[in-house]
Amino acid sequence: MKKFRKVLDGLTTSSPGGTIGSPSCGSAAGTPTSAPTPKEIDVQETLVSENFQLCKTVRHGFPYQPTALAFDPVQKILAIGSRTGGVRILGRPGVDCYCQHESGAAVLQLQFLINEGALVTACADDTLHLWNLRQRRPAILHSLKFNRERVTFCHLPFQSKWLYVGTERGNTHMVNIESFILSGYVIMWNKAIELATKTHPGPVVHLSDSPKDEGKLLIGFESGTVVQWDLRCKKADFRIYYDEAIHSVSWHHEGKQFMCSHSDGSLTMWNLRNTTKPFQVTYPHGKIQRDGRKESCKPILKVEYKTSRSSEPFIVFSGGLSYDKAGRRPTLTIMHGKAITVLEMDYPIVEFMVLCETPYNNEVQEPSAVVVLLEKDLIVVDLTQSNFPVFENPYPMDVHESPVTCTAYFADCPPDIIPILYSIGAKHKKTGYSQKEWPISGGTWTLGSQTYPEVIITGHADGSIKFWDASAITLQMLYKFKTSKVFEKPKPGEGRAADLVEEDPFAVQMVSWCPQSRIFCVVGISAHIILYRFSKYDANTQIVCLDIRLQCESDDVITPSENENNPCFPEPGSHSPQAPHPASPSSGTPEGVKDSIPCLKVKDRVVRVPPGYQAELVIQLLWVDGEPPQQISTLDINSAYGLLAFGNCNGLAIVDYLQKTILLCMSTLDLYGASDPYQRLTRSPRRNRQSTSEFSMRGLSNFYSDSKKRIRTSYQSLTELSDNQQSIDMERSKSPTSVQYPTSLHNDPRVLPEPVASLRASHCSPVFYLLDNVKGPGRKLSLPTDLKTDLDHVNGHCTSPTSQPCSAGKPRVPMGPEGPRLTRRGPGRPPFRKAQSAACMEISLPVSHTEGYASRRAMLQQLHGVSMYSHDEHHSSSAYCWNEKAAAESRENSFSRSRSSSVSSIDRDTKEAITTLQFGESYGRKSDALPTPCLWVGTSLGVVVLIPMSIPTDQEERMEEAVTIGPCGTVLMLKGSVLRFGFLDCMGAVIQSPYEAWRDPNASEDPDRPRRRKLVNFSPSSSQDTCGDGHLAVVCSEKQAKVILMPSQSCLFVHNITESSFVLRADVVSACNSVCLACFCANGHVMTLSLPSLRPLMDVNYLPLTDMRIARTFCFTNGGQALYLSSPTEIQRITYSQEMCDNLQEMLGELFTPIETPEAQNRGFLKGFFGGNANTVDREELFGEASAGKASRSLAQHIPGQGGMEGMKVAAGGVVGDLARARIALDERGQRLGELEDRTALMMTSAESFSKHAHELMLKCKDKKWYQL
Repeated sequence: MKKFRKVLDGLTTSSPGGTIGSPSCGSAAGTPTSAPTPKEIDVQETLVSENFQLCKTVRHGFPYQPTALAFDPVQKILAIGSRTGGVRILGRPGVDCYCQHESGAAVLQLQFLINEGALVTACADDTLHLWNLRQRRPAILHSLKFNRERVTFCHLPFQSKWLYVGTERGNTHMVNIESFILSGYVIMWNKAIELATKTHPGPVVHLSDSPKDEGKLLIGFESGTVVQWDLRCKKADFRIYYDEAIHSVSWHHEGKQFMCSHSDGSLTMWNLRNTTKPFQVTYPHGKIQRDGRKESCKPILKVEYKTSRSSEPFIVFSGGLSYDKAGRRPTLTIMHGKAITVLEMDYPIVEFMVLCETPYNNEVQEPSAVVVLLEKDLIVVDLTQSNFPVFENPYPMDVHESPVTCTAYFADCPPDIIPILYSIGAKHKKTGYSQKEWPISGGTWTLGSQTYPEVIITGHADGSIKFWDASAITLQMLYKFKTSKVFEKPKPGEGRAADLVEEDPFAVQMVSWCPQSRIFCVVGISAHIILYRFSKYDANTQIVCLDIRLQCESDDVITPSENENNPCFPEPGSHSPQAPHPASPSSGTPEGVKDSIPCLKVKDRVVRVPPGYQAELVIQLLWVDGEPPQQISTLDINSAYGLLAFGNCNGLAIVDYLQKTILLCMSTLDLYGASDPYQRLTRSPRRNRQSTSEFSMRGLSNFYSDSKKRIRTSYQSLTELSDNQQSIDMERSKSPTSVQYPTSLHNDPRVLPEPVASLRASHCSPVFYLLDNVKGPGRKLSLPTDLKTDLDHVNGHCTSPTSQPCSAGKPRVPMGPEGPRLTRRGPGRPPFRKAQSAACMEISLPVSHTEGYASRRAMLQQLHGVSMYSHDEHHSSSAYCWNEKAAAESRENSFSRSRSSSVSSIDRDTKEAITTLQFGESYGRKSDALPTPCLWVGTSLGVVVLIPMSIPTDQEERMEEAVTIGPCGTVLMLKGSVLRFGFLDCMGAVIQSPYEAWRDPNASEDPDRPRRRKLVNFSPSSSQDTCGDGHLAVVCSEKQAKVILMPSQSCLFVHNITESSFVLRADVVSACNSVCLACFCANGHVMTLSLPSLRPLMDVNYLPLTDMRIARTFCFTNGGQALYLSSPTEIQRITYSQEMCDNLQEMLGELFTPIETPEAQNRGFLKGFFGGNANTVDREELFGEASAGKASRSLAQHIPGQGGMEGMKVAAGGVVGDLARARIALDERGQRLGELEDRTALMMTSAESFSKHAHELMLKCKDKKWYQL
């Protein structure tokens, strides 16, 4: 490929890719190419690869899909297990740890080793794990995998080294906690039940030792059988057979009676003196009907029976409601004496646990609170007060209160922003919480040495915005407001919004925030933008609304006369926006087609707004000729200029929010003027323009799953895309163009089958023909993987990372009369497609790497919520030729391979989306000597356009005179959609965008000192006295990054970021007192590049992209940090800074705190004399290898853990490793000596006991004759 030569400041340089005429020039992936840099641009880069390391820091939010709960009453820490194998351990605020099982199996049960700093987890893959909690990042010490039996229940007695494990076969095994080895002692199910019993008792659902005697084990089977097993004698003391299935069992602390919950909604109380029948049977929620029968009730899934010294016992259970009452919420019932309190929950109850003061089960329990784990919330109920209030949850468990649809992360914010947001948010906090301290108060946490203000903003499906304080790796709610209050409530079943987005018309699509000026912008799913200003005072205000027609295309010719009389956009030189038409439902075509109306109705009256963010301006895109507006794909706002710019797949609009006027409203094509780099062909007229209206606004549904449930009833649909969806129904996937017909008919649409003829005539995409034929209420479509791949094969040219290149010997042949026109397009000309060809489809991403990723275009449609065409591989020099035979073979293979002339016409059609915008001080033209306000525009075709602006500087003139705008044409081109702009001075430092210092718009004015706008400007020339005028512009696209010298517009550095994938998120961020370009690719790689030389510094394969949720919520920020939504309810924060990784241990909280175990209460002489004291048992003697033998090796497999001591042994190396190994050996030796000492003491105790018993026997037989013995 020929390289073009350019002269830069008198130096001859090689500028690859520097001109539009040679876009294919550039470096290979991973190798930046650069031109010889002038001396004045010589930047000393300080970042090296050693400054970067990627690791997870902390996870916030509610554990997704929880399954299990455990509490350590001494350490006062709580553990929650999830269906995905995660474990969250919570203590006092700031103590929050996340652990993950490598297998990803669901956690069935959790058991703390109370006050030992360890946790046992039982997973669905029948594996037990022992976690060491005595380190800031817990690790697995041992694992035990059961091979032949399924684990159903576990029980670990307090201060015991033996874990009881019940299985699905009904057997009970014993596991040594220290060695995690299975004992040979097994309680077989056929030994536990009577020999006369002919049926299997079912899986073990309960295990517990008797409070009165540790040697007695109570075993509950699912069928209703309860057995008390004598561990010493290896036999059953009693057996109970009940007709109803058992779900749980709870002891009275004295060990004389216990309570069972059953599947018929009953509670039975059993006394050990008489086990033939229960002495009490109650149906708490079952009323007696008129015919004398009990109401049928739902099962009581769990019951806890807790005693109190000062009052009646507490009986707490979940479930048990009658079936007759439909629609009732899940309940937790508290029975205290004769009082029955029913607490209704918002979500189903997963698990609950009563918190007691003592860890001993043979003492009065004194319950203080109930922890209730719901499917989507965690609440704690105070039992010490009669009205049972709940505690205020200090954890950020309500991130998902409404599904999160977008995120933003701001590090190193102004120090006053967090206190002011907290003071405003504190006024709206709920009341009525318990006044007692939060009972989960374990662990220790201190504020780290390296802390700075950090704010996370989340946008939600109901239109709400939440500000979070994320400083010091914690998360705390600061402030919340709802954007829906700006609009009138749509009537049920009516309204324009209901036609577009069924579930949530106010859903937040993206946010833009200027912390310095405190101006906040929200982009909604219904093609609306709301601008907010911050005020500490309430006010009465009327919201200004601007309606903009940004729908028609300049080349969209419906009829010749219509195009002449009603141009969609102004001429390229005028730049005057179209005056919005009156919003009348009757406007448009005679048949009631919607035209010039917005999707939502803004309140047109004066409203009183509370302190905080107050809406000032609403911008809405209008319906045009029965088609809804396309969603907004990008937005930027600048408080110093007073301007707001946004764009979508139709064009660009610039609004002056100070004067409340529209400055610019034009299509992307008009931005180029005469310098359009592409040859655009006129499109054929469209028939039935309303055919796509039902689907074009449903970009938010791309973010949801295929679930038919609405968000309001099942939030699980948020951002959940099916992982393995490979195909859709035949009626959906059958191509209208796959009908077999003779080749001679291709050029005559009159004799084509009717569906194909209509498709050809309308020049619509076959995908949208498909939509028209299957659309209906509640139906959502998924695009098969093979179709997505083929839609990226344009005229034999592959644009998808996973698409296979077309064979050189089998080019394709056009199937229509317009085929010969394709040959007139010269080599290197890009093929074009219609933007809406795959819009609004739900796309599933494959999990495995071998299946490949979805096409880049399809993912971006979900990512931005708009339909767009992104051209990345337009640098091919091969001619576009077609082969009829290859096309016929493709048609026979699948729908995705079928092509027609209508598809070919779509390929030639250009619809270019605005993908990124950035205001800043720059040079609009090469001849400019001084920087001026400019708007940088990036498109989906990889084109960068620079728009200079003339803004009055005087405040009075700024409010009266108009801002003039003049596009100056194309600056450069890149591969793929443009994602991000950044500006550096000639010393390599970031140039911040100018801003207006915040002033309260509702503060009382001083007549002597009128308020004036205080602007803070960061001009590129202000800090460049030593290096001359000019600045560097960093432009990053899906495929490559470029650094350009302004105003000469010379490309200094180019780096092809990826060839096989594409970049999803990119940002110019500060890290390690310098600046770099951070990128997140669709293949899961996180990369950093130095600036301005674009040297690769880090490339880590971190996270395979299997969910669009990650792509949509991933964002970088300064300080080497990033975050994404790891699940619909959790925010995962990561760092790619080596410095932060080194300091992470200091920032995390300690889970384990050395605490003395409370002593058991002295029960007194009388209670001990009458058998009140619990009998102890030597479990080591019963279950040890000496007496019980070894278990079968095939029954379970011991797996050493990689954490703790074993992990240290493997990881240690060098001198430090030798010291660590010596320390480990010393610890092990001390441990062995301690064990030896314990065994010696045990032997001495045994010897003393034997001597004592022998002496008593001798005294007893001393005076007896031989015949009296």
